[in-house]
This record gives sequence, structure tokens and C-alpha cells, in this order.
Amino acid sequence: MTNDEKFMKKAIHQAKRAAAIGEIPIGCVIVSGGKIIARGFNRRLHKHSTLAHAEIEAIDRASRKLGDWRLEGCTMYVTLEPCQMCSGALVQSRIDRVVIGTMNPKAGCAGSLLNILQMPQFNHQVEITYGVCEKECSAILSDFFADLRIRVKEEKKLRQEKISSENP
Repeated sequence: MTNDEKFMKKAIHQAKRAAAIGEIPIGCVIVSGGKIIARGFNRRLHKHSTLAHAEIEAIDRASRKLGDWRLEGCTMYVTLEPCQMCSGALVQSRIDRVVIGTMNPKAGCAGSLLNILQMPQFNHQVEITYGVCEKECSAILSDFFADLRIRVKEEKKLRQEKISSENP
């Protein structure tokens, strides 16, 4: 197992933590000097915050750990391609490298819709590695959304049954 795979497995563990509390299963870790210095997973629903993405949570923790907003020399491992907000935060943090599990064709901004991480107009570009543990990262998301569709369908059916029983 490569180091990229080892650390992506840790990010996958964070994604599973998100799924366990009903959040979209996205997880990440930030590594410096071969050691994990920060972890994050989606907590938007629980925090009632648009900003509570896995990447933002991890960047905040890493910055506090290092005592600096600059994350030079660090690598982020994230299970899903970052959105525009998280990609911007990665550029702003000066992180060196991002390792992505699976792409996000609907909202990804590290190569899918656009590539904020490597825009030459910015004063910092981020090295990107794609597809590490891709099948596992993709499966976690697919399984989560399949289960969510089933739950939503069941809840809708229960609401309709309740309405029917109240209005004979």
C-alpha cells in the first residue's frame, strides 16, 4: 500500500463518520511530515452551516495546530473533489498538494467543472493527484445516496398513509 492509499483510507474513515450521523460522506485528512495533523468530515447539517465542509474543518484544525494560516508543506487527502469554496480555501491556505479520491462532475472545482487549484492567475497553484482509492470513495457516496432515496421514499409513503387515515 502506498502512502497516498494509506492516508486516503484515513480520509475514508472520516467520510464514514459523516455517514454515520446522516451527513454526506466526505472526509479528509491533512498530512505534514508524514503525520496526520488534522481531520475533517462534513457536518453541515449538524452545525447548520454552509461552511462545515470536511476540507474547511480540516484546514481550520491544521492552521490551529501549526499556528499559521499557511499550510505549506502539507498534503490534503479528500474523498471527493473539492467544491469552489473548498478549492478557494486550499489555494488561500497555500497547501502544496491535494489527493482526490473521486471526482464530482456536478460541483467539483479541481478539474471537473473548472480547476481553481491550478489557475495561473492566482499566486499559488496546488499539485493534484486524482483517483486514489477511487472505487471505495465513489461507493461510499453511491451507497449513501441510494439509502437516502429509499428513506425519502419511505417517509413520503408514511406521510401519505397518515393523510389518508386522517381523511377517510
